[in-house]
Amino acid sequence: MVRKLKYHEQKLLKKVDFITWKVDNAAKENVILRRYHIRKREDYTKYNKLSRSIRELAEKIAKLDKTDPFKVEATVRLLEKLHSLGLAKDKLDLETASRISASSFCRRRLPVIMVKQKLSENIKGATDLIEHGHVRVGPEMVKDPAFLVSRNLEDFVTWVDGSAIRKHVMEYNNLRDDFDL
Repeated sequence: MVRKLKYHEQKLLKKVDFITWKVDNAAKENVILRRYHIRKREDYTKYNKLSRSIRELAEKIAKLDKTDPFKVEATVRLLEKLHSLGLAKDKLDLETASRISASSFCRRRLPVIMVKQKLSENIKGATDLIEHGHVRVGPEMVKDPAFLVSRNLEDFVTWVDGSAIRKHVMEYNNLRDDFDL
């Protein structure tokens, strides 16, 4: 037994079509936002758009004729670029490019790389350290946790010179120099 709808409820339901209800991925999106500690939802939508365009590009390249020399060149260039960004683990075929997702981009964010290199215990702590200005990539201090780290820059993630955390780590490892004081 269902109660009779009130007037304002009927008015609201006139605008909603339950037969062609659009399915959203809010649950999956929220899981990924929590897992990688992404604070801006816009970053995740950008990653989705980028991964979709990469997959579309891979499909267009795959549709080209096998004897076309441009297909070989485009495939090599795309796979090399994806590998250098760290989005693809291998450079074998276009199948790897078609598996690129938003999570691939999330795994290349600076906090995740910091956890992977054991500079932080968890992604939330790494995000806080980045926002407070304790981390640099190469010579530049980075305050944006959405910074994507390529394979080349992965080795250059370290603490800022004047960071209290760097001093603490150096003191713990008995590597702190009196000249730095």
